[in-house]
Amino acid sequence: MNSIAVLHLGVVDYGTALHLQETLVELRKQARVPNVLLLLEHPPVITLGRNAKPSNIVVSREFLASKGVEVFEINRGGDVTFHGPGQLVAYPIFDLRSFSPKLGAVDYVRKLEEVLMRTCAQYRIETQRIRGMTGVWTVADTVASEARVGPDAERKIAAIGVHISGGVTSHGLALNVTTDLEYFKLIVPCGISGKPVTSIQLETGTRLPIEEVLPLVTRNFGFVFDSQILWLESLDGLLASVPGVAAPAPQDTPAKTPEELRRLHRQDTHFA
Repeated sequence: MNSIAVLHLGVVDYGTALHLQETLVELRKQARVPNVLLLLEHPPVITLGRNAKPSNIVVSREFLASKGVEVFEINRGGDVTFHGPGQLVAYPIFDLRSFSPKLGAVDYVRKLEEVLMRTCAQYRIETQRIRGMTGVWTVADTVASEARVGPDAERKIAAIGVHISGGVTSHGLALNVTTDLEYFKLIVPCGISGKPVTSIQLETGTRLPIEEVLPLVTRNFGFVFDSQILWLESLDGLLASVPGVAAPAPQDTPAKTPEELRRLHRQDTHFA
């Protein structure tokens, strides 16, 4: 059975997480680390994928800066999205050829959707896929409380955007748990007009700590990808198995990756 090494990194700024992903992709290509799942939250940030239209950010960059919202243009598939506190972000660094049978890009995305749908089901949130769109959506209902966005509306509860280079994945998924949905008014989420965004909190009326959702998501990754889950306490534990790479000094938050890891960089093949 395959194994997935899981790291919960807490709150990590987007730039640091991006460098860490790029580094781990290179190490995974060299078979120097196993399949890795990074779980974290970001401070407020808007990212634009390779297919994004800048016009889907509907406020000025100056306004975003005044609100402390960073902007990154990146190599994942998809359009524009928001990450922020209360949103569980998962970055799988998986070699798709390590699974049996090996996974293609579309199969991989479907499995990410299944992880999310199973997680939502555990909170009694009925979800679905929508043809021609990635991500996970609630099922339209005919009765909705005033707190919700209204009847007969599918609401996007989780976004997916991936990059695959040499068979190894990066970027991943974002599940709105207690996310402040007002931030999504700054953009046209995923470039799709007229489709509202929701969260576990909005759908259930319960404010859940991210730490409660983490083990469910992780367990579902193990089930869907038929892999053993190995929890690591820190980045040090992963890097300890990498020959010639010194682990970083202990720290409360993963603010920086080691210098040698920063230098291992990218091979740019894109899947949208």
